Amino acid sequence: MKFIEIGIGNKWFLRTETEHSDGSEIEEKGISFPIKFQSVYIRVWIRKTVLIFDSKEGIKKTKKNRSDFKIILGIVSL
Repeated sequence: MKFIEIGIGNKWFLRTETEHSDGSEIEEKGISFPIKFQSVYIRVWIRKTVLIFDSKEGIKKTKKNRSDFKIILGIVSL
């Protein structure tokens, strides 16, 4: 699964994170093609609270151990 993200708070303003079936992840600067669109999301991370507004899965709220600030617009791709 790929997560193509643009916004503030990540290592790069535009990046692609690829998650493999074995649990490993690769983070790349820019967009990694091909893109097989699944959903679009907005992720807002304020301190330890993360709110995710996803077009496919709805609204989710999670807690993280790390405190951070991020505002991200992303695309989920296969």
